[in-house]
Amino acid sequence: MTRKPILLSWSGGKDSAWALHLLRNSPEYRSEFEVVGLLTTVNQHFGRVAMHGFREELLDRQGEAAGLPLWKVPLPWPCSNEVYEQLMAGVCAKAVAEGLHGIAFGDLFLEDIREYRVAKMAGTGLEPIFPCWMIPTDELARSMIAAGIRAHLVCVDPRKLDKRFAGRVLDEALLAELPETVDPCGERGEFHTFVSAGPCFLNPGGASSGGKSGSIDVSVGEIVERDNFVYADLLTA
Repeated sequence: MTRKPILLSWSGGKDSAWALHLLRNSPEYRSEFEVVGLLTTVNQHFGRVAMHGFREELLDRQGEAAGLPLWKVPLPWPCSNEVYEQLMAGVCAKAVAEGLHGIAFGDLFLEDIREYRVAKMAGTGLEPIFPCWMIPTDELARSMIAAGIRAHLVCVDPRKLDKRFAGRVLDEALLAELPETVDPCGERGEFHTFVSAGPCFLNPGGASSGGKSGSIDVSVGEIVERDNFVYADLLTA
């Protein structure tokens, strides 16, 4: 059976990285879908990935490590929701024109976000796909760590999580320190991450067919507070 070509909405963080891992390796998805590109919004004024705030050059490194082309959507600054939706509608039209079947997302459990995506894609001819949906987040965070996902916290909301967590690696020690009010995967916006290693970066075909794992060497630079968030600037080591 010919697999259906899809895009993956790629934030550069652990949830989209795990979605890529599942789409490529889970029996439920790997025989049906083929990820052919990573869709990412980039703040064109700052040259950084929207929301997560890491440098565009690191995004390029992720695309190389994943072995996939990047579909970059340049966002103006500031960017209204109306402009954002117009740009994304253009992306959907391009995807349909190129024969793509759908777009996958790394959403975990927020119903309003899922409903928004489904509503905006209705009538486009593209199927929304949610490979990580409703996996318990405590279980998911530990599965990611055990599988070798290396993720730095690059954006922290200090109203929900102490700013001292910015720049740290998501590991068992960090999970043990999280307040009970904070989701282990930061799904309510408590934190966002940048993934520099993990099974998502196995070359197409995977280790079983000779693929080699890829990783990105990064170091933590300046930590700044901006627009009510705390950002850890990652640098290529």
